[in-house]
Amino acid sequence: MAIRSSLLVKVRRFAAGIDVSPQAVRLVVLSQRVPVGGPVRVEYLAAVPLVAGAIAGVEIVDRAAVIRALRDVFAELPRPCASSSLRCAMALPASATFMSSLPLARLGGMSAVTAASGASLAALESAVLSEAERIAGIERHALAVDWFVDGSPRRAGSVTIAAATRQHLEARIECAAAAGVTLTAIDGEPHAALRALVHTAALELEPHETYAALWIGADGVYGWRIADEAVVGEMHYPAPEHEDLADALRDLADGGALGCALLGGELDLLDGVGFSVADLGDVLGCTLLPFECVAIGDCARPLSAALLREPNCVVAFGLALRGVME
Repeated sequence: MAIRSSLLVKVRRFAAGIDVSPQAVRLVVLSQRVPVGGPVRVEYLAAVPLVAGAIAGVEIVDRAAVIRALRDVFAELPRPCASSSLRCAMALPASATFMSSLPLARLGGMSAVTAASGASLAALESAVLSEAERIAGIERHALAVDWFVDGSPRRAGSVTIAAATRQHLEARIECAAAAGVTLTAIDGEPHAALRALVHTAALELEPHETYAALWIGADGVYGWRIADEAVVGEMHYPAPEHEDLADALRDLADGGALGCALLGGELDLLDGVGFSVADLGDVLGCTLLPFECVAIGDCARPLSAALLREPNCVVAFGLALRGVME
């Protein structure tokens, strides 16, 4: 029994995050010891540029180029990471995903007590699909839909629905399969980025410190205000309710004192809205901490110093983080 126990603690779970953006395909592989958990380790980083026009908005225009880039980014994967058990996740652009959270009472009249007991959840499915159609403006046969009853204290008695356009989901699954990669999960880009930023905050900031997490992608700037380890405010720019990015950031700060703001994504896209990284800090009134994989502090082998410090690896990191922690 002692021998078996000593072997178990040396087993690691490996997971890969694949970020397919208009500029490049990026790969982050993480691992974590099981079953005891412990710190996350960076196993591998790689990025392969994509030819201009291979991706336009949410559309994969040149599938052959994306497949080649996927093959190239996995080509030098170290042997310990390259196994059939490697969990691989890819992200969908925010504009291809739709989210809604609403009270259970609006979906078939089920009470929170009944939902918590797990009884008759199947009865909600039709109502959930109707709500997905409403928020997406697309018929249900063209959507991939996931949902769960939220039991958190802040959202007790509500259901959260995530829907994605099926054609964009299938295009990414098919490209991955053609490159020899089996996907085990699909996530939204903002959610993956937020996961990575929150993980970094847990390592870098004081417990219970109020901070902002910012992600810059092709769909704009996303921000979350986090207090006591919970999201208490969020914003997206451009959006009709915000006159400009400064207005959106002030709304996110909500007049409160932020201890810090963590920042990840394509920082050069700020130029398109006439902003700089320094401007973000000035408006929020706090120090900015760019996302870096090196902040995790543990690498299995020498890795690219440039990629370890690239804020645009945040989505791939968040995707891999989901895999090792599930």
